[in-house]
Amino acid sequence: MNYLGFKYKILPTAEQVELLEQHFGSARFIYNYFLDLKSKTYEESNVNLSRFDLQSLLPSLKEDKPWLKLVNSQTLQKALLDLDTAYKNFFEKRSKFPKFKSKRSPYSRFNVPQFVKLEGETLFIPKFREGIKVILHRPIKGAIKSATIERNPLGEFFVSILCEIDSPTLVKSEIEEDTTLGIDLGISSYLTTSKGEKIENPKYLSKSQSKLSYAQRRYSKTKSRKAKLKLNKIHTKVKNQRLDFLHKLSNKLLSDSENQTICIEKLNIEGMLKNNPLAKHISDAGWAMFINMLTYKAKLRGKNILQVDTFFPSSKLCHKCNYKNNNLKLADREWICPNCKSNLDRDLNAALNIKNKALEEHRVKIKDSCLNKNLKSNLEDSLEAVTLGASL
Repeated sequence: MNYLGFKYKILPTAEQVELLEQHFGSARFIYNYFLDLKSKTYEESNVNLSRFDLQSLLPSLKEDKPWLKLVNSQTLQKALLDLDTAYKNFFEKRSKFPKFKSKRSPYSRFNVPQFVKLEGETLFIPKFREGIKVILHRPIKGAIKSATIERNPLGEFFVSILCEIDSPTLVKSEIEEDTTLGIDLGISSYLTTSKGEKIENPKYLSKSQSKLSYAQRRYSKTKSRKAKLKLNKIHTKVKNQRLDFLHKLSNKLLSDSENQTICIEKLNIEGMLKNNPLAKHISDAGWAMFINMLTYKAKLRGKNILQVDTFFPSSKLCHKCNYKNNNLKLADREWICPNCKSNLDRDLNAALNIKNKALEEHRVKIKDSCLNKNLKSNLEDSLEAVTLGASL
C-alpha cells in the first residue's frame, strides 16, 4: 500500500471559522497542558507518564473545562499522540525536546484521524454536519484515511487529505549507465546534470528581500495588523513560488524516460546552515525539500534514487583521471586538472563524479550480495552433505 496527500483550499462560513478556531485552540491547549504535566511529574517523582496515562485523564479534564466537549474527541487524542511522538523523537535523538505551542504562531493546525468524507466539493468531518466547501482543483485518488486542517498566516484555510492507494507493485528498472543521471545542487545554478544541463537558481527570497526588509521595518515600528498582514503576504508568496518551482523541476527530471536512475549527494543541510555566510541562500534553495520530492516521486514511478556519501569530494576530483585538487576554492568555477590537463567546469565535473561514484557503489553492493548468496548456498550444500554422510 502507498499513501498520497492531497491539499485543497477550503472556504468555511463565519460560524465554521469560529468552530475551526476552537479546534485549533483546544488541540494546542491539550498539547501544552499535558506537556507541562508530563514534564513536572518526571521532575518531581521521576515518573514518565505514558500516552495512555494521559489519555485516561482526558474525561476529567473535559468535566473541568466543558468547552473541550465542543471539539472532536479524536482530535484531542491525536494531540496526545503528537506529544508522545515528539518525546520518542527526542529520546531517539532525532529532534530537540518538545516545545510549547504558541497562540501567536502564524500556522495553526489540527488532525482528524477518522470519519472524513468528501462528497462533490464538500468536506465532511466530525462536528461540521453541514460540510465545508472545498476548491477541488484536482481529483482525489484512493481511500481517505485522515485529514489535517490548517490556517496559514494570511488567515486562509486548507485541508490536507491522506489517501491510501492500492497501486500495483512497480518493478524498478535496471540501473544502467546510459539511463542514469547525476545531479549536483548549487547556489549560482540550482542544479547541474551530468548531461551538462544547468538550471538557474530563481532565488525568490533574494529577489523579494527589498520588499521584505521594508515590510519588516514597517511592522517593527507600528506593530499594526495591516503591517503584519503585508509581511505575511510576502513570506507566503516566496514559499508558494519555491514550492511551485521544486515540484515542476522534480516532475521534469522524473518524467524524462531517459532518466531511470538519479544520483544525488547526501547533504548535511543542518550543518551547512551553521556559521555559513551562504546560510540564507542555502535555506532559500530548499534542497532538503527537493530531495524529498525526488525520492517519493521516484518511488511512485518505479525509478531509482542513488545517494553518495556527504563527505565525497565531488567537486575536487577530476572525473577523467580521478586526480584530487585540494587547493580548489569555492570561488573557482572552472579549473584545469594538473594531471590530465582537462578543462573542468566545477558543477558539471561534480555531477559526473556523483554519477560515477553512485554507480560504482551500486556495482560493489550487487557484487557483495552475489558473493553472500554463493557463500550461503555453498554452506547449505556442505551442511546437507555432512547430514547425509552421518545418516549413512
